[in-house]
Amino acid sequence: MASTSTFKQLVRFQDGEGRIHYGEVESVDNLVGQTATIYDGEQPWSLVATTKKATIASVLAPLASVPLIYGVGLNYKKHIAEASFPTPEFPVIFTKPNDALAGPYEDVPVDPEVVELDYEGELSVVIGKDVKNFKKGDDPLPYILGYTVGNDVSSRYWQANPRSGGQHGMGKSFDKFAPLGPAIVSPSAPAIAGKLKDGIPVLELQTRVNGEVRQQTSTGDLLFLVSDILQFLSRGRTVRRGTVIMTGTPSGVAAFLDPPNWLKNGDVVEVEIEALGTIKNKMVIG
Repeated sequence: MASTSTFKQLVRFQDGEGRIHYGEVESVDNLVGQTATIYDGEQPWSLVATTKKATIASVLAPLASVPLIYGVGLNYKKHIAEASFPTPEFPVIFTKPNDALAGPYEDVPVDPEVVELDYEGELSVVIGKDVKNFKKGDDPLPYILGYTVGNDVSSRYWQANPRSGGQHGMGKSFDKFAPLGPAIVSPSAPAIAGKLKDGIPVLELQTRVNGEVRQQTSTGDLLFLVSDILQFLSRGRTVRRGTVIMTGTPSGVAAFLDPPNWLKNGDVVEVEIEALGTIKNKMVIG
């Protein structure tokens, strides 16, 4: 069963008068100044098409709020290898709260005690329909609203024991540590419809820090795909629509460079995924 999204490439934005809209765009690149066709409605899973138009003045996070953000750790085979960790038998899951949500071009405020700051470019899946007890062999596409670009900003200092108690989320759940955007792209969008593998579009991902390429890989290197993740997450548990699943990061993170190359005040992190667009966020420490 295919996705039933109303849209193909959806952007949440402000117009020149400060009004917030959801709109359809022709391109996910160079969004500011584009004319979008507006949808009526405040939630991306219940939009109604119109013929109204508006010019994009600023791009907002693709969701105003989220029930929860799930992250998947150690989910790229080359990242597992660079970390020298055993290959997980089950998805490694952590969570980020709603306050971690940030827009695609927002600054990320970082407390001075939140040190050893790292980037993690990630393909992110937006859930469009509640799912519980997803079974092996079920089709994931009816539950997927679309895909967006994410950066799982992480403090390795607070992620590590003994400060974390072994819980990854302690180093990843600070305010604004989950920039997302710039759009939500439907599984039925022509740019990705032919590239889907078990609910994951096989696309090129690149992360840059101040213009320097740090991560570059294909999402085809993922270990656990959407069906594996949904089966694990929804066993006896409802995954609510609006939930975002950050599917993991590839090799090249700052923690495993020699020496580690942590993010500094003023560093600009860009994450670009083929067909989904680019997010660009400055780290502001202090």
